[in-house]
Amino acid sequence: MFFGEHCCIIATDIGTEVEYSYMGKKLRVALVHDYLAEYGGAERVLEALHQLFPDAPVYTAFVDQERLGIQWQRFSDWDIRTSWLTKIPFHKRLFSPLRIFAPQFFSGFDLSEFDLVISSTNAYFAKAVKIRHGAVHLSYCHTPSRSLWGYTTMTNWKKHAIIRIGGELINHYLRVVDVQIARERVTHFIANSKETARRIEKFYRLPATVVYPPINVPAKLSTAKKQDYFLYINRLAWSKHPEIAVMACSKLGLPLKVVGSGKMMPQLRQIAGPTVEFLGFAKDADLQALYSNAQALLYPVEDEDFGMVPVEAMAQGTPVIAHASGGPLETVIDGKTGVLFSDLTIEGLTKALQRFRKEKFSPDVIWKHSKQFDQAHFNAGIQQVISSQVQ
Repeated sequence: MFFGEHCCIIATDIGTEVEYSYMGKKLRVALVHDYLAEYGGAERVLEALHQLFPDAPVYTAFVDQERLGIQWQRFSDWDIRTSWLTKIPFHKRLFSPLRIFAPQFFSGFDLSEFDLVISSTNAYFAKAVKIRHGAVHLSYCHTPSRSLWGYTTMTNWKKHAIIRIGGELINHYLRVVDVQIARERVTHFIANSKETARRIEKFYRLPATVVYPPINVPAKLSTAKKQDYFLYINRLAWSKHPEIAVMACSKLGLPLKVVGSGKMMPQLRQIAGPTVEFLGFAKDADLQALYSNAQALLYPVEDEDFGMVPVEAMAQGTPVIAHASGGPLETVIDGKTGVLFSDLTIEGLTKALQRFRKEKFSPDVIWKHSKQFDQAHFNAGIQQVISSQVQ
């Protein structure tokens, strides 16, 4: 598998492991991921890493095939190795309260046979693995743990006083652990955005190389005519603020298609007007058509780490209306590939929608902009980091 002009990776079986030739050196490679219980941006990055190292084993805390649903088929033929957590009864339900022990789940893996370990993590979990002396651990960080470092999370866990007090005490301890792990067990960080790199520098006082996640950008732009609807694609969770998209479109009487699932679904159905349609889960082929035909993607997400969904929309020539924070500040060009708005409220998105309807956007310009985030750029970025760190 070729990364560029001067380096390649060739896999050959050696016992139960896999040996890779890289820049003339033989490396044994392992991948590590927090857990496999949902399919989102982090899992897409893991897939891309697995494509580069198709025979590398994947170490993870646990796997929940039921929650993954149809997406499990993406991972079903991988060599996946789970932690000792899986020996605990009802571990899938108990994982959240047991997360205080997550570093032990991963430090319990024996990775002494591997020369290169690449972890994929958005918490303090996977990067806690221990490697042998002389090996290299590259940690692809989707973000330092949002719950530990004060960013909005999927649920508003601070609204209950007792949970908030207990949670803050645990988080204080885990922040200390998180920094210690980052500084002692990671050779070099790879950040999924400049925003995440800044967080790594702020919290860990460590540098990171930015390699944007891989986006499936089509070779040619679809010529399908735009239809009269706006689109929301994301988890229906508190940090994603789907209620702002639903309320703004209901207020203006604009057609909105909502793709995704989550605990907020009942609430959203109650506040939605007649122009809002909930589609639930959508297959990849259906997503491409939804992206391509939409007037614009609505992305009212607060402090996004990177945000693959806006770039996926732009890859189909569709403009993005996004909150001016986090990743979209790097991926969306205001007035050229979409509209950025600062006021994360119904009124703020309403004004952005009104502004959008007065402006014109070129699908071809938007599509060309998205090409800098494609698979080839991801592969080249990972190769460059490996070249700089493997001596």
